[in-house]
Amino acid sequence: MSEQMSAMRGALRPFKDYKARHFLWETSDDGRVATIRLNRPDKKNPLTFDSYAELRDLFRDLAYASDVRAVVLAGEGGNFCSGGDVFEIIEPLTRMSMPDLLAFTRMTGDLVKAMRKCPQQIIAAVDGICAGAGAILAMASDLRYATPEAKTAFLFTRVGLAGADMGACGILPRIIGQGRAAELLYSGRAMTAQEGQAWGFYNALHSADVIEGKAADVARSLADGPWFAHGVTKTMMNQEWAMGIDEMIESEAQAQAICMATGDFRRAFEAFAARRKPIFEGN
Repeated sequence: MSEQMSAMRGALRPFKDYKARHFLWETSDDGRVATIRLNRPDKKNPLTFDSYAELRDLFRDLAYASDVRAVVLAGEGGNFCSGGDVFEIIEPLTRMSMPDLLAFTRMTGDLVKAMRKCPQQIIAAVDGICAGAGAILAMASDLRYATPEAKTAFLFTRVGLAGADMGACGILPRIIGQGRAAELLYSGRAMTAQEGQAWGFYNALHSADVIEGKAADVARSLADGPWFAHGVTKTMMNQEWAMGIDEMIESEAQAQAICMATGDFRRAFEAFAARRKPIFEGN
């Protein structure tokens, strides 16, 4: 193995024992499925400057995880996330200079970019309040499941801000359509879970007692599947937004050829031929 390859492999590290400071972090026994649980239930799990930054850094670093293959994002105590903490974020923002305000909004946008760029699929398990930055966290996830009681609100206009926050004007219309996104972003009203499912924002609805388990089941299925190829799918879904049809098709031809060169592709064929379940190794 070349020195360069050894250095790249050496950058990989396990995240099973990651020590979170501003939320809860748990992994399955094999480390493949991780759960991030926002943990300020007394305030419906709002974000702070510190939790924003730690989430951004964690999702960036997960590109170097040797174990974690899928992530469940949830909230403690019957709510997902109520957005930015009113007194720990909103009030200080009213006193900041423009350079500091821009530094903050860029940091929050960097969290979304980190979520979209990390190779692991992120599965949001949404219960109760999912508002403001919480709605953005759900939006930025790859798959979203909710309870029938979930209320999702992009409520930035309610506090005198634009609906253009953390990529909402670009991403939300791609999920639910331009007209529906416009209504939510202009009005700030809550989208019901039933609307969210009908509009394609939520993949399915489950009761509160099983929602996180259902999300974990999906995460486990992805983690045990062809997870290298899943990462390629995620990358292409993001990159192809800005491509024309010819560029899309050529990019997918290259991406699929890369996947065909992996051992997982060969293992899947051999398992099919032997009538057994394939075991994917991510290479």
